[in-house]
Amino acid sequence: MIIPILNEDIREVPASVLAYIGDSVYELHVRLYVASRCHQKSGAIHRTAISFVSASAQAKAARSLFEELSEEEAAVFRRGKNSNPGSVAKNASPSDYKYATGLEAVIGYLFLQDSKARLDELLSQIISRIEALKGE
Repeated sequence: MIIPILNEDIREVPASVLAYIGDSVYELHVRLYVASRCHQKSGAIHRTAISFVSASAQAKAARSLFEELSEEEAAVFRRGKNSNPGSVAKNASPSDYKYATGLEAVIGYLFLQDSKARLDELLSQIISRIEALKGE
């Protein structure tokens, strides 16, 4: 995939932009993951995907993964979590929404850094944690 080059230092990219990119990357990853495992009609596939991309699911994954983030990733997470998103969560608590935004900022950061191996590792961990939480 061709990634447009930002003319800025990645550390200067607003957290809201990192989260915006991260949201897209994460949703595409989830859609591919679900589509590869779910051979049902699109409505069922969509409902399954929602269980992974909801703010509450992302927040639970973020809370369980935070200690495993590098110092740099944790700093990006905090920037995203503490940013003022400009929108309100529809189906999540404000706390869950902030944690989900922090996680999306890390995903966006790794994607824009072209850190493919780490991004794949993190996305796999998120999916695994959400799968485990669904079983509880």
